[in-house]
Amino acid sequence: MTVAGDRVGRDGALRLRFERRGRRTVVAACRYTLPLQVLAPMALDDPSAIVSILNPTGGLVGGDRLAVEIAAGPAAHACLTTPSATKVYRTLGEPAIQEVRLELGAGATLEWVPDHTIPFAGAALRQTIDAEVAEGARLVLVDAFAAGRVARDEAWRFALLDSTLRLRDARGWVFADRFVLRGGNLGDWPRPGPTDGWPYFATVVCVGEGLERFAAEVARALPRGADARVAAAPLPRRGVVVRCLAASAPALTETVELIWGTARREFLGIPALALRKP
Repeated sequence: MTVAGDRVGRDGALRLRFERRGRRTVVAACRYTLPLQVLAPMALDDPSAIVSILNPTGGLVGGDRLAVEIAAGPAAHACLTTPSATKVYRTLGEPAIQEVRLELGAGATLEWVPDHTIPFAGAALRQTIDAEVAEGARLVLVDAFAAGRVARDEAWRFALLDSTLRLRDARGWVFADRFVLRGGNLGDWPRPGPTDGWPYFATVVCVGEGLERFAAEVARALPRGADARVAAAPLPRRGVVVRCLAASAPALTETVELIWGTARREFLGIPALALRKP
């Protein structure tokens, strides 16, 4: 990828390809330009190749354009995460744009589990996640957000939050979802906001065969009295979508980890994974 001089550090691209070699999945190809970067695969006792994607500049600013392409070859198993939440800073101009494309080969497994995104007051973000899921492939995808820097009383004060999820297989659409929240002038959101007082929210989508037990178990995984609400529903075919609302960042993190852990046990047939993060 060639980047114009005035766009260096603003236009980031990341391409990763995973392949199955014997009993292991390896990173077969890796290329990136700042402000996108990857860490070396984590050496954990897990069947997946675990890679952390990061932005060493500290977050997204208006006008940034990031493109992420992840390909998991036939029978490969990759897990993509981030070291921490993604910050989106205030802008008076163009929104930050992030486009993610996930491609799963036949029999591949891909887990897309980044930490949540935090849009600061006045921030603008357009995000698109597209996934192509081949026959026999399995996808676990997390898309999580905070309503802003809640502790600073900045909930719902971003300028724009535009998020699109599109998942397809050989038969066509499996899932398509989009929300667009426009803050306008700071503080214009009526309290308590679009999520009825729960300023942290997430969508978890699982695509593949054998999801019946997961759909039944996901709500039971949440402890009684938890500061979160969860609802799960089957897609018309080959999938389950889970919606989550939480009262705090720790509650969101704990709840998403519970959902993800349940998906690993009941859907992927492997133990839950405790990622080593600061």
